[in-house]
Amino acid sequence: MDRSVRHLMRGVKLSDEGTPYEEKLFWCTISLSTMTLAIRGPTRANKTRAPSTLNKVLPFSFYIFFFFFFSPALSNLRPRFSFAFLISSLSQIHKRLAAMAEEGVVTVYGSGAIADPAKTSFSIKAGMAQMLRGGAIFEVMNLDQAKIAEEAGACAVIVSESISKGISRLIDPAVIKEIKRRVSIPVIARARVGHFVEAQILEAVGVDYIDESELSVADEDNFINKHNFRTPFVCGCRDLGEALRRVREGAVMIRIQGDLSGSGNVAETVRNVRKVMGDIRVLTNMDDDEVFAFSKKIGAAYDVVAQTKEMARLPVLHFAAGGIVTPADAALMMQLGCDGVLVGSKIFGSADPYKRVRAIVQAVRHYNDAQVLAESCSELDVAVADLRIVEE
Repeated sequence: MDRSVRHLMRGVKLSDEGTPYEEKLFWCTISLSTMTLAIRGPTRANKTRAPSTLNKVLPFSFYIFFFFFFSPALSNLRPRFSFAFLISSLSQIHKRLAAMAEEGVVTVYGSGAIADPAKTSFSIKAGMAQMLRGGAIFEVMNLDQAKIAEEAGACAVIVSESISKGISRLIDPAVIKEIKRRVSIPVIARARVGHFVEAQILEAVGVDYIDESELSVADEDNFINKHNFRTPFVCGCRDLGEALRRVREGAVMIRIQGDLSGSGNVAETVRNVRKVMGDIRVLTNMDDDEVFAFSKKIGAAYDVVAQTKEMARLPVLHFAAGGIVTPADAALMMQLGCDGVLVGSKIFGSADPYKRVRAIVQAVRHYNDAQVLAESCSELDVAVADLRIVEE
């Protein structure tokens, strides 16, 4: 608003200085157009609402142009009016507003630190994550496993280390660099919850995504402010409120987490996925007046909750993780509404890891085709014998 007022005052001041008519017209029009945007506030982050902004601002700009053209008080300036300048100015305003409309989910946030694409480019990071949609991500511990995942059709790999007990810390950056040099698919690496220095190191190494993993916590009260990073972030959740809080912090992909022990039990993952999807269906059917109370109930920001209601889904990608070891498990997650699956590294302990990874990839791609699923599940019992759940 302050900027638009400065533009308006500049246009008024120029009118007393014998300034060319085109310059006065330009500054006044820009000021009133930007003032209209400021009064309306940020639009929601979806392209269905963006045209309404253009429909309101552009006609307003036309009114100002015609006021200057037909006003009797400015009759002495009419001969100096340039129709070429009029067309050029309208074109520049239209391009700028169209670019604002294309910013996508950025516009849902009101603070300048988030909405400024030059600082955070949240929409660019969210767009990068879209290329993982409909794919399977595999956790790997070395270069050989990463190559197997790439050859089998994985959309990305998560580099981790094998730790049965103790704290999971940042993996050796040299291992990440070696894998990045040898594979062409995106590489994801884990940072502990709240450990922004580990995230800074991973960004310097050049990973494609950073997974703020709840497997190990460095800060019990605070998560990383993901808007301070150029690298996209992946975060875990177990319910809708937690998912939307992570999105508000800057996560561009949500991992609906199930079992973390590696037992192969998919039941917890199914329960959490159904809970998130069920809450979204409840939210979608709410009246707009009820969204405020619902936002308070789940502990999430209203603007992101309202966007979720309008989209009838999470505003970002959401993958299922935990206990997924068979093609049928992967297809189940896809049919429940997930955008993809994340599979643990124990899958590479089977007799034929390539065959199993390939089967899961095919199941994710053809999750609604029972015939393809039947073929993918064939002759895999021996290979998965060591992944069966052991009851204590």
